[in-house]
Amino acid sequence: MTYQALYRKWRPTVFEDVVGQDHITTTLKNQIKSKNISHAYLFSGTRGTGKTSTAKIFARAINCIEPNGFDPCNHCEVCHGILSENIMDVIEIDAASNNGVDHIREIRENVKYPPSKGKYKVYIIDEVHMLSTGAFNALLKTLEEPPSHVVFILATTEPHKLPATILSRCQRFDFKPVKNKDIVERLARICNSMDIAFEEKALWTVARNGRGGLRDSLSILEQCISFSRGKLTYEEVVNTLGLTNEEVLMKLVDAIHRRNASDALKIVQSLIMEGKDVQLLIKDLINYIRQLLLLRMKVVEADRGEDSREIAELMEKQSQTFKEEDIIRYIYSLTEAEGKAKYASQPQIILEVTLVGLCNPQMDQSIDGLIQRIEDLEQMVKNANTRIVSAPQMVAENKQINNTTKAHSTTTRNQNQYKTSEVEKQEESVSINRGSAPIELKKIKAKWADILETIRQNKKAQIKAFLMEGEIIDLKGETLVIGFKDGFSFHRDALNKEKTKNFIIEVIHKVTGQQVQLSLIMESELHHQKSNQGSYDPIDQLKNILPEDMFEIVED
Repeated sequence: MTYQALYRKWRPTVFEDVVGQDHITTTLKNQIKSKNISHAYLFSGTRGTGKTSTAKIFARAINCIEPNGFDPCNHCEVCHGILSENIMDVIEIDAASNNGVDHIREIRENVKYPPSKGKYKVYIIDEVHMLSTGAFNALLKTLEEPPSHVVFILATTEPHKLPATILSRCQRFDFKPVKNKDIVERLARICNSMDIAFEEKALWTVARNGRGGLRDSLSILEQCISFSRGKLTYEEVVNTLGLTNEEVLMKLVDAIHRRNASDALKIVQSLIMEGKDVQLLIKDLINYIRQLLLLRMKVVEADRGEDSREIAELMEKQSQTFKEEDIIRYIYSLTEAEGKAKYASQPQIILEVTLVGLCNPQMDQSIDGLIQRIEDLEQMVKNANTRIVSAPQMVAENKQINNTTKAHSTTTRNQNQYKTSEVEKQEESVSINRGSAPIELKKIKAKWADILETIRQNKKAQIKAFLMEGEIIDLKGETLVIGFKDGFSFHRDALNKEKTKNFIIEVIHKVTGQQVQLSLIMESELHHQKSNQGSYDPIDQLKNILPEDMFEIVED
């Protein structure tokens, strides 16, 4: 006898055999009972959830001569003929390869002929979303007013690609992904019928990798059975599918949490030497960290087996050592690495660099990385029991001292002025200690070409082109002035938007370490300002800059 794949051998033959779709099979049986058979149905859902199998069962049930309740008997002349495809009352069409107008016109010509044996002529059009626009238009009239003996069953994995005119003429049934628990029960039943011993954890692993599709799960089971040595074990399933077991993932995540990049890279290299696929390893790692997030947030997955309580308890303990923001940062970084590794010639390097970045938050330039570094600094300060006084607080404290000594003699006032100068020095010292390097115009000019190149590498070539038309004029305090010649006002206006200026400021800081503000002006405006300035009184400027209580003119 010719060997049949498991998914073909165990294809459902009655409604009760369809797994996890009771909301659909119950409705169809009620329609058969009340004889309210619609002329068009749409079965939609992910692959391997039973759409085509249900359509064939329904086609036999409405044509069966001796039905078993509301199920087909599968033994009468009509059922046997449909199963063996010897009668043409049930026609199955693959729209992926028969998607032209001519194929639909042929159906339109044939629907007028009555069925040869049964009550209905049933057309099952699989992957109907693959039909061309012309084919949909040709099908539309027939679907709207078919003969009373014709039933159309359209099956698709992508219902959003169907025209609204087609959807409105069908009864729609959405097939849900099959629950892992239901898949495991069916896999256990199949293994028992084949006298194959198994570990329950192995079946749960197969079900989870079936992604809600029973057909995919059966294909994986068949592959694992061929690899097994009499008993289906968890380790054999992991090795067959190239997966990474949870114990190793736990060690890898623990190394990341301890910020031990060396241990993390050793684990990854040993896994890859065993033949693990990098893409699959990243997916497994993301899924494991996601489970930690759910455990950390006290969200228990209902569709998980009771086979690995020890691992679940260890994961529960591990999840409590993380903060939610850390786990989210890990997931974002690994997801980005997954996308890059998909098209990289050396995906292992992408993964290794990502892990090193996760172990060293100081290398992360994102907002999450900066927040992490700030939190680390706060913790260091807290542990050192050090009191940090901000510059505004220093000024306030010294102003209070100055106010209490205003009534003193000129000598005392001079001492206060000396104290004020000391406060200013302290302010400068604090600002330097807080990480803002002194701004140097010469350094910015020397690095200007690198700044423009960095902007281009960030896919902002238009901003670079506009900036090249400007020229660095001056540095006024912390404000970098860039001037544009007459005729380039459009370039100035385009760059003067808040979002664009912030981007340029960020690039300047990244390349030079200088934290500047940005002023974009026309050179004609600059010349006009200079001509209007004229002479100025330095005493007036000092009055505008210094507070009143810190300013006194001493006449010689």
